[in-house]
Amino acid sequence: MLQTITRIPVAHYSNVKMRAGYSIKIDNTEIALFKLSNGQVFAIENRSPHPKGGVLSEGLVSGNYVYCPVYDWKISLLDGNVQAPDEGQVRTFKVELENDIIFVVLE
Repeated sequence: MLQTITRIPVAHYSNVKMRAGYSIKIDNTEIALFKLSNGQVFAIENRSPHPKGGVLSEGLVSGNYVYCPVYDWKISLLDGNVQAPDEGQVRTFKVELENDIIFVVLE
């Protein structure tokens, strides 16, 4: 069975501020983009895995982690996992950069 992969242009790399969240919506999925101080860009689902929710694009970025702005959960930008003792995970998305355009890859 063939898998469909879609590359969606979502932002200009030069317009995304470092260590600040940038919220985008693709179909019914809200995604948070983060550009780290080393220039890497990550995309994760823009919702806290906390049972009461929250918006991760408003969180504080430190290293490869974003902190939920409401519940202070530490969430890895690499794999979406919440650091113990808390538990949970958010969906992560592959990001590609080409000619100053950030693409989110949906599989």
